[in-house]
Amino acid sequence: MVSGSIQNLDTARVRLDEAESMTTIVASCRYMQSDSVVARVIAGETLIVPVRGGVGDLASIYSLNELGSFLWRQLQPAKTCEELVSLVLDEYEVTPETAEQDVRTFLDKITDAGLVREMAA
Repeated sequence: MVSGSIQNLDTARVRLDEAESMTTIVASCRYMQSDSVVARVIAGETLIVPVRGGVGDLASIYSLNELGSFLWRQLQPAKTCEELVSLVLDEYEVTPETAEQDVRTFLDKITDAGLVREMAA
């Protein structure tokens, strides 16, 4: 998942041994892009740079794949996990189970990385 200083937040299936270490996504929480990041699309790829002390942390650049980029754009304004699953089902030809697993994986990873804010519903 990590390539050099660029950390790729892909939404591939989570192996069972990784699932235990992931954050719990609460159905009633809303998720929104953090104010302490800068995101840009460069050559079709979404790059996210955390900002610490007013300066971009170039040692922690996150790269999102196509689905991750789609979900990232949806987090302005805040959305619940269920709302994101519904949007994925509208946009992609996947099963509800696949959409939910992919959204939960995405939210787990970006929450762990501190790229989103969790807000009570």
